[in-house]
Amino acid sequence: MKKEKVQIRYLAPCIWLLSLTTIFFHLCESFNYGQALSQSLLYFESQRSGRLPYNQRVTWRHHSALTDGLEQGVDLVGGYYDAGDNVKFGLPMAFTVTLLSWAAIEYGQQIAAAGEYAHTLEAIKWGTDYFIKAHTHPNVLWVEVGDGYTDHYCWQRPEDMTTSRRAYKVDGDNPGSDVAGETAAALAAASMVFRRTNPHYSQQLLHHAEQLFEFGDKYKGKYDESVGVAKGYYTSVSGYMDELLWAAIWLYKATEKDQYLNYFVEKAHDFGGTTWAISEFSWDVKYAGVQAIASMLSTEEKKHKQHEVVLKQYRSKAEHYLCACLNLNNVSNVERTPGGLLYTRQWNNMQYVATASFLLTLYSDHLQATHQKLHCERGEVGPHEMFAFAKSQVDYILGSNPMGMSYLVGYGPDFPQRVHHRGASIESSKENKGFIGCIQGYDSWYGRGEPNPNVLIGALVGGPDIKDQFKDERSNYVQTEACTYNTAALVGVFARLHHQSHGDVHHNKTPLIASS
Repeated sequence: MKKEKVQIRYLAPCIWLLSLTTIFFHLCESFNYGQALSQSLLYFESQRSGRLPYNQRVTWRHHSALTDGLEQGVDLVGGYYDAGDNVKFGLPMAFTVTLLSWAAIEYGQQIAAAGEYAHTLEAIKWGTDYFIKAHTHPNVLWVEVGDGYTDHYCWQRPEDMTTSRRAYKVDGDNPGSDVAGETAAALAAASMVFRRTNPHYSQQLLHHAEQLFEFGDKYKGKYDESVGVAKGYYTSVSGYMDELLWAAIWLYKATEKDQYLNYFVEKAHDFGGTTWAISEFSWDVKYAGVQAIASMLSTEEKKHKQHEVVLKQYRSKAEHYLCACLNLNNVSNVERTPGGLLYTRQWNNMQYVATASFLLTLYSDHLQATHQKLHCERGEVGPHEMFAFAKSQVDYILGSNPMGMSYLVGYGPDFPQRVHHRGASIESSKENKGFIGCIQGYDSWYGRGEPNPNVLIGALVGGPDIKDQFKDERSNYVQTEACTYNTAALVGVFARLHHQSHGDVHHNKTPLIASS
């Protein structure tokens, strides 16, 4: 069985065994995970759409898209731009909020100890406030504002947008179970976060979550079949069954109602929860997340004991995913670069690295707390080994890699300077007050060789290729574009690592989330 060596926490030459065939000699570094956590939360302020608040910390951004939804007679001002463009895509936005909420639920104490709990709540609430607006009727959810086709013809700051701001919805006649399910999951998870600090808001979120789940389950269909402009950008390749299971399990966590437990148990086989062995967790494919949560439900509890067989089947598939990340399945492992980075696919690979790091960290803490080990086809793994591997992936992101650079923008001395991002690549409207048109942005700013005038702090870019190589070019969007769900997956991991680096080696469940 291959083991990853944990990095020594002082600056000295060392040998790091990254694979059975490749040895790299480099300097082991001690990373400031608290700084990385703070920067990651700052990133979400760069992605805000709508009227910015008085306490906005990213000052190169300003109000934008203040008439979103006006054409359709609804108020859709707010929410997040997903990446380097100016479109609001509901499916990845909801997944971002689910991940942020999950981090706050599991690692709220650690986030608070780092002084970032209030910023985490702000990041979540910026998304959930928008989802409440977008859910205008029990069976209507507005799922996109703007479209990628017209948006990609222009290179403009969001403050100058002249592209279409048409809004698109799913309803009973044009279903979207996947986006309804993910939004329900996000609101259910967020309701747990706000239960103690804002109980009225928490109940409001839960009310919308339950309605959206009922809507998605009653009117089944893929949202990109109803909203054609989403195809090619956020096509729901996995379909909607994973999102319905995902919504059900989050609603069960939030409410403890048997109807949701029964749903993800009874639908486990037919919806693929206990049949799909998956090696990725992403905005599209939620099975690994469902399987991980289901496998962490205690079978000691009476209501779970009667579903022990199905929960064990979920656990088997969760273990397949975790073992694939650790390269301990006989087949179907996640590929790695020579430098040791998990490599799933060429486009925005860091998304899969970040989500794997999060699930490995969560599950290692679960194993630690329950005195268990992970059983893989090629051997057993203890919680400390699992967490060490998750840490190795985060350390690669922060600079312990063959390129010697950080892929978290703003962190460390060397990071991507030409992120594929409209707002960051053009002088701020506060500095350059003149209007910058659609084509003018391409002519004057897109092709410039100079670094972006605004640093997109906390953004996790797509990252290096399968040979650990990275080209810092604005046009290289496969590697230099960042997305909200990339960074969201790291918030909890950064908090956990920061807490450990300050002497706490055991995970403590946060007291910040009240039980139902």
